[in-house]
Amino acid sequence: MIDTMNTASTTQPIASDWRDFVALMKPRVISLVVFTGLCGLLAAPGQLHPVLAFTAVLCIAMAAGGAAALNMWWEADLDAAMRRTAGRPLPQGRLQRKDARDFGIALCGASVGIMGLAIHWLAAVILAFSIFYYAVIYTIWLKPRTPQNIVIGGGAGAFPPLIGWVAVTGEVTLMPLLLFAIIFVWTPPHFWALALFMRSDYAKVGIPMMPVAAGEAATRRQVLAYAIILLVASLAPWFLGGTGAIYGLCALVLSGAFLLLCIPVAFRRTQQADPMRPEKRLFAFSIVYLFALFAALVVDRLVLGQGMVA
Repeated sequence: MIDTMNTASTTQPIASDWRDFVALMKPRVISLVVFTGLCGLLAAPGQLHPVLAFTAVLCIAMAAGGAAALNMWWEADLDAAMRRTAGRPLPQGRLQRKDARDFGIALCGASVGIMGLAIHWLAAVILAFSIFYYAVIYTIWLKPRTPQNIVIGGGAGAFPPLIGWVAVTGEVTLMPLLLFAIIFVWTPPHFWALALFMRSDYAKVGIPMMPVAAGEAATRRQVLAYAIILLVASLAPWFLGGTGAIYGLCALVLSGAFLLLCIPVAFRRTQQADPMRPEKRLFAFSIVYLFALFAALVVDRLVLGQGMVA
């Protein structure tokens, strides 16, 4: 770790309140996680009692928030050195590091226990593994060691629709695996778009994100390659009969737009100070893309439910 930043984890907290604990859960990030989990639940064949459905989604939210808190606990020193994250509660000294750790462990443990007792244990086991995947495999192992951290680590954010689907059906089948694959393939171009204009931050703290380790040109080429794969992956549920035409047409339009936005990113070779440069446009659209794609999945299920298969 960076010695000059150790004070972030040893100073006494100042004026902490409940909002700092909320910030530990990365609410803007987990909103997408919770939404895709809800969509997986709503699109699955079968039904859960509304109270149980709410409980399942709540458990996904608690697990995501707890894993995010553990991520902030582990990376407090790195966050203090990066412009994008320096304002978080731990670098600012508003919380003690051990409080973030204990908060994260409590949320994660409660989410798995409630999921198992209220829904079933298959969903709880997958939920527990998703926590381990993000907090340990990605945060502790992959992120500081390999430029493939986002590629492999993308699985962490891909679990929620799978968990939501399994919460309803009680089994892992092809369709939820396809939903997992869509987010898995979406993650690299989404995150590398951010990493391209935050490259100096990652370089400063020694995190081998792709633009730092492999260079910008290689990263840009891979953004385009993953966008092409995403186009195919997003259409796979329709091609294989898992959805109807509503989802299929939305996936075609959305993934086509995503691919078009990746083209100027892939071929850009300059870094002039343009606040609307292609990388930022792609990053912003990539968030809208996933919300819209999974919303289309649910609309398709509600309108053309007979086309959905497990």
